[in-house]
Amino acid sequence: MKNFKFVDASGLDTALAYKLVVGCVVPRPIAWITTMNAKGLVNAAPFSSYNYVATDPPMLGVNIASKAHGLKDTARNILETGEFVVNVADVDNMELMHASAAEFDADVSETSSLGIELIPSLKVKVPRIAHSPIQMECRLDQSVKLGVGRNVLYIGEIVAFHIWDELFDGERVDSIKLNPVARLGGPNYSALGQIFNKPMIQKPPGGEGWVNQVFESTLSGKDKK
Repeated sequence: MKNFKFVDASGLDTALAYKLVVGCVVPRPIAWITTMNAKGLVNAAPFSSYNYVATDPPMLGVNIASKAHGLKDTARNILETGEFVVNVADVDNMELMHASAAEFDADVSETSSLGIELIPSLKVKVPRIAHSPIQMECRLDQSVKLGVGRNVLYIGEIVAFHIWDELFDGERVDSIKLNPVARLGGPNYSALGQIFNKPMIQKPPGGEGWVNQVFESTLSGKDKK
C-alpha cells in the first residue's frame, strides 16, 4: 500500500489551499470569458474553476475570486450587465488565451491590446471570440458567495450555442476534432491525450453513450446461477 501525506484542511492559508486544490482537481476545462462594461469596453480572461452545472435549462458555473482591491473586471462586468460569453480554448489559440490572463488595467481592453478578433453575438450584447471553435452566450442567473466571500460562483444560463460546422453533426460534439486545452496545477496546461471509450452505466438525458446491454448481460449471468 502507498504511503499518504496527511494535510489537515482546517485553517489552511489561502496560498497552500489553492495549490492543493488546483493540483488535485485536474484536468480542468477553461472558460475563456468575454464581457463588456457599461461603456462598451470588451474584456477577455480565462478561468479554470468552471464547469456545467445544469442541463434543463443548460447552465454554466464559474468561480471568480476577488482581488485584494475588489472585483476582477470579468466579475464586475457580469454583475453590471448580466451577460457574458464562454469561449472554448483549443490548442491552436492557447497562447492567445494564456496572454489574456495578464493583469490589464480596468480601462484597457485585452481584446484590443492582444488583437483578439471579435464577432457579434445574437442574443447578448457581449461579442464572441472569432477563433474559438465553440462559444456559449450566457445570461447571469445568480451569483453565490462561497466560503468567507472572497470567491463567488457566477451561474449563467446558456441562451445560445455557436459551434464550428466540422465539430457538430446536429447531435454530438466531436471532442477529438475540438482539441480543447485544459488546466493543470502550477504553470501547466494539457491537451486530451489518450481517450478511453466506455459505455455509460447510468442513462444520461438523450441516452448519449448509454448501452443497456451492459446491465442485461450482468443480470442474465446472475439469473443462470
